Amino acid sequence: MNEEFEQTPSPWKRRFLILFVVTIVIPGFIGLLLLKRFGEDIPVDYASPTEHFKYGSTGGEHEMGFPYWIWKALPEVCPQYLPGKGYQSLGMVYEKKPDGSDRDLPIGTSQRRFQGVDRVFVNCAACHVSTVRTAPNKPATIVLGMPAATFNMKGFEEFFFRCAADPKFSKEYILPEIERQGGDLDLLDRYLVYPIAIAIMRDRVLALAGRFDWVFKQREWGPGRVDTFNSAKVIFNFPMSHLDPKEFDAPADFPSIWRQRQRKEPKEMQLHWDGNNTTVEERNKSAAFGTGTTPPTIDIERIKRVEAWIMDAEPLRFSAFFPVDRGMATQGAPIYQKYCASCHGASGSDFSGEYVGTVEPLAKIGTDRRRLDSYTYTLAVNQATLYAGYPWRFTHFQKTHGYANMPLDGLWLRAPYLHNGSVPTLRDLLEPAAKRPKAFYRGNDVYDPVKVGFVSNISEAAGKKFFRLDTTVPGNGNGGHEGKAYGTELSAGEKAALVEFLKTF
Repeated sequence: MNEEFEQTPSPWKRRFLILFVVTIVIPGFIGLLLLKRFGEDIPVDYASPTEHFKYGSTGGEHEMGFPYWIWKALPEVCPQYLPGKGYQSLGMVYEKKPDGSDRDLPIGTSQRRFQGVDRVFVNCAACHVSTVRTAPNKPATIVLGMPAATFNMKGFEEFFFRCAADPKFSKEYILPEIERQGGDLDLLDRYLVYPIAIAIMRDRVLALAGRFDWVFKQREWGPGRVDTFNSAKVIFNFPMSHLDPKEFDAPADFPSIWRQRQRKEPKEMQLHWDGNNTTVEERNKSAAFGTGTTPPTIDIERIKRVEAWIMDAEPLRFSAFFPVDRGMATQGAPIYQKYCASCHGASGSDFSGEYVGTVEPLAKIGTDRRRLDSYTYTLAVNQATLYAGYPWRFTHFQKTHGYANMPLDGLWLRAPYLHNGSVPTLRDLLEPAAKRPKAFYRGNDVYDPVKVGFVSNISEAAGKKFFRLDTTVPGNGNGGHEGKAYGTELSAGEKAALVEFLKTF
């Protein structure tokens, strides 16, 4: 009896045990579960370097990432702020998975599990991937590294700003749409996480819209273009309403990003359209701000994977899509060497040339000055403060007074031409400015192999409306790069031969 009595816990011990379990063990277990769920920071990674380029993270999801199901729901909640159906109507590119099923996110977006929510935002490929079709009824070929010629970035930004200001950006509209799309949210997500996330995202986007209100005041950029450095001024809290008017309306084409190794070895070229930096790595980190990164959140290791791939990435060849008249191209080679090689390289793969990668003074090149004027000395000074305290602090940004002479690798994929994309084809670029198209349409991915550029003389196809670029609008000027030194005084036969040779780049 005594042994049985001693083995039976006393009432106060039982109460203590129950109290311990209720106040310590269960809360601790719940805390560990919550810590595991809401303390995660796990990007979706890809083994293939090309898949990583298309879908890998740069870190932008930390600050700018939309919860996955909100991202999916918004085109259906706010369709009136899109030109058509879904994000593809903004020119974003979708592809199929290897098993033939459709991907649910476009190329140029990445995912990260952060603070208990799968988040989505853009990465480098949003601006550096597009499609090419050989005819209107032919399938599109996705080309990595080329300018995103169909992506309307201004429309992308304005969609989110306008949707966030709409009363439908609320749990009452978004949650039912998530359910309609098959989003099987658990109870915690449905009644706590997503309602809070919707409110936070609405407030965050509206706050950002207040800082970027200058976007609405600018003229339309159109697909394939971005006003790069005015966005940077917002980051530094420049008083946008008090800037010199000549700094506004400065759209520039997205660049191609192939063969970056040759842009730093054996000599460092001046990068960006105006040559304001000579370091590929700094240029890349600067571009990452466009994907929503900040100095504390930038994912250096994953950006290094992108950097490693673009070092030696190759453009697709024109001859893989269209025939090249080799005899005529041979006639065009010496014309190119005489008029173009010293500034643009001996060929599409040989970047040697006295002036390649150097800045051509504006007084000489004569192209539209808005992009040059938008990048100011004051902005260059401010950029030197970025990453202060980090080993990769910016030290190479500088104000220049012209535009950089670019190598011409993959030239056929870089239409329209000039830094602001104001000339639709190579053949048009060989005409004096007075004979170049005064207006044309951007956003078509059907290619014109004769004039070497995308089809630009139709306003609509298959229900998609294209953007009319008016070269008389500030920032869209198509003048410059003309005269005897630039080949615009060649005979028609010489111009045809030169264009044929440029198809080999």
